[in-house]
Amino acid sequence: MSDHTHGTHEVGEIPPANTGIIWRTFVILSVITAFEFTLAYFMKAGGFRTSIFVLMTLVKAFYIVGEFMHLKHEVKSLIWAIVIPVVFIVWLLTALLTEGGSIFELR
Repeated sequence: MSDHTHGTHEVGEIPPANTGIIWRTFVILSVITAFEFTLAYFMKAGGFRTSIFVLMTLVKAFYIVGEFMHLKHEVKSLIWAIVIPVVFIVWLLTALLTEGGSIFELR
């Protein structure tokens, strides 16, 4: 067996945790969540506020997936293979909700 070290650590030694990325992610998600709470408190309820909440929730979800599931480090074709179906599902849900609401107006 060879007796060389990997970097500056001894073989079998656990390297120190890189918590900077985790703290940065925590701060970014906390700021977005604080902004959501501020909007919920000061903004009048309605479709515009709901749209902002849905958009910010999607941004947080994609950020979490990118950071903790390491998707942002993958090849672009895999990212697009995941993002495009999600966009179409959101479009489908929006269309179904819109059309489902208008059926009662026709009766």
